[in-house]
Amino acid sequence: MSEVVAETWQKYLQQLQKHPLRTKAVTAGVLAGFSDAVAQKISGIKRLQLRRLLLVMLYGFAYAGPFGHFLHKLMEVIFKGPKGKSTVAKKVLLEQLTSSPWNNMFFMMYYGLVVEGRPWGLVRNKVRKDYPTVQLTAWKFWPLVGWVNYQYMPLQFRVLFHSFVASCWAIFLNLKARTVAIKQA
Repeated sequence: MSEVVAETWQKYLQQLQKHPLRTKAVTAGVLAGFSDAVAQKISGIKRLQLRRLLLVMLYGFAYAGPFGHFLHKLMEVIFKGPKGKSTVAKKVLLEQLTSSPWNNMFFMMYYGLVVEGRPWGLVRNKVRKDYPTVQLTAWKFWPLVGWVNYQYMPLQFRVLFHSFVASCWAIFLNLKARTVAIKQA
């Protein structure tokens, strides 16, 4: 079994080297789909909602993976030079003040409008109501993840690490997004 895992990992690394953007997009899509399947199971859905799962995978593939790829490349350009703790802290701070709020808002809007197919007015009201709590919770959790990512992960693995942790975070966001749909049903 360990040979299969080692061989698969080597093939993944080769794809990451040859096609970094595509590999990160596919990885983010797969992990987003996995997190949605888990969220569906936890929330009590008996039969997997395939449309929902595919739309969440699309989010990971078309948005989250590519966004992370370019974000981390941009961070390396902005913060070139010494890679000490001060630089890591600046990267984490910039990420938390820019991409974190945007990504959480975008996910909530995408989930409401595209995944659930809710009208704009309902989604807007839900975002107004729940976004502050989601973002404050994110600021309690993601700075530590960002610190580990920038301090210890090589550039080529940052999106993979972030996507893995984000799959856990997405379960939280999925369940948070789902609660209004259940209350309104």
